[in-house]
Amino acid sequence: MTEDNPTQSDATPDGARTGVWLIGARGSVATTAVAGCAALASGMHPPTGMVTETDAFAGSGLPPLGQLVFGGHDTASCPLPKRAEHLVAGGVLPHGLPAAVYDGLAAADACIRPGGPLPGGSLSGGPLPGGSLRPSGAEGEDPREEDELIDAFAADITAFTRDNALARTIVVNVASTEGSCRGDDAAMPPSSRYAAAALRAGCPYVNFTPSTGLHHPRLRGEAGRRGLPHAGRDGKTGQTLLRSVLAPMFAQRALPVRAWSGTNLLGGGDGSALADPGAAAAKNAGKERVLADNLGGLPEGQLHIDDVPALGDWKTAWDHVAFDGFLGSRMILQTVWQGCDSALAAPLVLDLARIVARAHEAGIEGAVDGLGFYFKDPDSGPADLPGQWHELLALAGRLRAAA
Repeated sequence: MTEDNPTQSDATPDGARTGVWLIGARGSVATTAVAGCAALASGMHPPTGMVTETDAFAGSGLPPLGQLVFGGHDTASCPLPKRAEHLVAGGVLPHGLPAAVYDGLAAADACIRPGGPLPGGSLSGGPLPGGSLRPSGAEGEDPREEDELIDAFAADITAFTRDNALARTIVVNVASTEGSCRGDDAAMPPSSRYAAAALRAGCPYVNFTPSTGLHHPRLRGEAGRRGLPHAGRDGKTGQTLLRSVLAPMFAQRALPVRAWSGTNLLGGGDGSALADPGAAAAKNAGKERVLADNLGGLPEGQLHIDDVPALGDWKTAWDHVAFDGFLGSRMILQTVWQGCDSALAAPLVLDLARIVARAHEAGIEGAVDGLGFYFKDPDSGPADLPGQWHELLALAGRLRAAA
């Protein structure tokens, strides 16, 4: 084991536990995932929305939900049990759940470490309350300080893996969206610092956000060189999920799309984060890519994201599609998607942590083929949901064969 690339277990013995280290660990998505995992493991609720709990992944050797151990980085001080109570008040979690899974929430909270700058340091870059990330500091930051910060984050992850006797730990970024990276010479944005820390700790990495993460020029290819699997980016939970079904339908039926416009109304931490034009642009890039890849080009129209604090974790997404029919007849399709963002995202986070953990155990390196089903801006594979589904089934088969 070397200091900057500790080796995790190559095989998971029966009963061994798997770590899930969440960046933005006290945010809504992370809290919902931790509480939900405890509820499912105890049989209190069915695994609605979890593909890994369907027959498609039977016998593929995924770590059981009851053997996942949670920790993470955040600067927020509100303990997970209290955060869960807030989500009950917002209608995200069912009444009584925080009390029923209190031990699991408290255990995870005890494993959360402060993000952000080193004590007395000048670097920013930790998660803000609610699971968001602080903006990077000014250009010209001391690269040695940045390196020390990454080392400190990596040490936290390594200690978590060691102290809990875990077979491996998967680092998952569920923090709010940051602005786009400023170029090759810029200091790493916060998401990339955490991604670098994951690699130094010898951990697979999942980017559930549109933030830069492993896509920073200084990190591209690094996970493969270290023999680690990774997946990303930007979880596909609502509007873009629907677009990945509808866009190929128009293309396959030879119905030209003239314009595709949309609006997102949302509150909570994501709403406030996406009020920043840079963060909104990063978010919209993945949504636009789904249309462009499936339609052969980006049609007219814009996508607006509006912060409505009163909505909390609830989101309304509206799409207006103008298309041509036979003999030039003008037609329109309108859709409305209303849902709870955290409840849509949490089962996907659990799915991805389990699949990537199994991929690591099976010796898969680099971008994990077959996980585009979960992302707006996947590392590889088709853009349409049916095609992505078939690739995911193929991945399940590979994992089953290796079990």
